[in-house]
Amino acid sequence: MQNSSQIKVWDPLVRIFHWTLAGSFIVAFATEDDLMDLHVWAGYLLLSVILIRVVWGFIGTEHARFTDFVTRPSTAWRYVKDTISLRAKRYIGHNPAGGLMIVMMLIGLLLTGLSGIALYGVEEHAGPMASLFANGNYAWLEDPLEGLHEFLANFMMLLVVIHVSGVILESLLHRENLVRAMWDGYKNSDNVSNQ
Repeated sequence: MQNSSQIKVWDPLVRIFHWTLAGSFIVAFATEDDLMDLHVWAGYLLLSVILIRVVWGFIGTEHARFTDFVTRPSTAWRYVKDTISLRAKRYIGHNPAGGLMIVMMLIGLLLTGLSGIALYGVEEHAGPMASLFANGNYAWLEDPLEGLHEFLANFMMLLVVIHVSGVILESLLHRENLVRAMWDGYKNSDNVSNQ
């Protein structure tokens, strides 16, 4: 039972998406060369939840919609500067920097997954893109695709570190447990700014 100063912010789909995405990325990242089947299935799961999340970003609940948290990059940058100077406003949904991070992560993970599917098709002649590479010699694509896939995966890990650091900083700055909020869906309703 939640107390009266708390409101439901994150619906179950957003929370399941968040933790499934995090788990599938960690599994895919950790198993890149050693457990190819697990790596591939984690990638498929990751792409599936991204597709669901994009749809939910248009038809979902208030704070799940892109219109609630996608702002101009300049607004996000201004929010980052306000956070560094410890005077950032608190948002009930995602703040402008968090919104930008979501967009960057969705695009980055989509590109990582698609480059992985292409690499899987070229190297293993398997997966959804295998038929594209069945007729002809595409071995020359292996190294560039592998380099791209690894670069994107490492770039995503950098974004994950920035994201987690931002969550910790925001939690401390606003005295709010954002990890718990993404787990149970509730945030305090006090001192909230709107976009």
